[in-house]
Amino acid sequence: MSTPTGTHGGMAIFNIHHGFVEALVRGMRSSFLADADYHHITQCENLEDVKLNLTETDYSDALADMTSISPSDLQKVANEKLVTEFKYLRTQAVEPLSTFLDFITYEYMIENIMLLLKGALSGRNINELLASCHPLGMFKDSTMRSIPTFEPNSKGFADLYQTVLVDTPVGPYFAMFLQESSNAMGGEVRNVIEEVEIEIIKSSLIKYWLEDFAQYAEKLGGETAVMMGDILKARADTNAINITLNSFGTPLNEPAMRSSDRKRLYPAVGHLYPMGTSMLSDVSSEEELGRVLELFPQYASIWNIHAAGTDKSIDDAFYERDVQALELAFEGQMHYGVFYAYVKLKEQEIRNLVW
Repeated sequence: MSTPTGTHGGMAIFNIHHGFVEALVRGMRSSFLADADYHHITQCENLEDVKLNLTETDYSDALADMTSISPSDLQKVANEKLVTEFKYLRTQAVEPLSTFLDFITYEYMIENIMLLLKGALSGRNINELLASCHPLGMFKDSTMRSIPTFEPNSKGFADLYQTVLVDTPVGPYFAMFLQESSNAMGGEVRNVIEEVEIEIIKSSLIKYWLEDFAQYAEKLGGETAVMMGDILKARADTNAINITLNSFGTPLNEPAMRSSDRKRLYPAVGHLYPMGTSMLSDVSSEEELGRVLELFPQYASIWNIHAAGTDKSIDDAFYERDVQALELAFEGQMHYGVFYAYVKLKEQEIRNLVW
């Protein structure tokens, strides 16, 4: 687990170490699309009209060289713009902010690795897979191309870790997964891992990342610990609820698996932890899940949206909740939460544009 080095700083010295970078990200906040921009885009009849409207926004330079536009092209240039801005912030940061910014990228690294492994199982072309990877989580090209070449079994994952991933920032999370899997199976070697198990591996790695990130933010102290504590707890709870919901109708919902394999996927952090996650490990249906979430007011209303069967999905409800919390991060001062909030809000903006 990472231990902060350098100075976080309070009211007296925060701006000495991090004032310039914080000013940059707060200035970047002005680049978000406004309600009027969204209104104009929804009135567009074709993609060319969308492009024309976006030329009046902060995306104008990114779209300037595009002769035609498609949803995938728009997503690509928007992500590249976000990565360029993020890398600039990273180059201006000093410890412990620089490590905090690195933590933000670890999630995308995990998702890219899992995308490559899952794509390799289904026989997809490596170039297509690389094009689908998020640019915030990229390793060097040789590393990315070597990931799908390993056999999808426990020995293959061990070799992947020992020869490729051990030197990456997310290597420790893979080591933890391999160790936990080995302990759970009494040291036995698994047979070929099914595609559905790739999602189990991903959930395990995201769990380790969330726990590590939450501990790092807590060690930073100050307003960062408070702000990021709430944001990461909500994220952990979202994962726990979705893991439970998605397990229905799968082997993870079998009685023997609920209290073992499924429970191990729940992050050891969050508003639901430990009592709520313990209760979640026992539920076997949506009705039982709803009864558990009714005990937690902040999730009862979200579950009611799902149970009502409206056009709004439970993911949409979680996104709305997250956006409100992330916007609040900009109302505070002298904390690192604004950097995480900026990346996640931009990510949501890109989802809105593509949709």
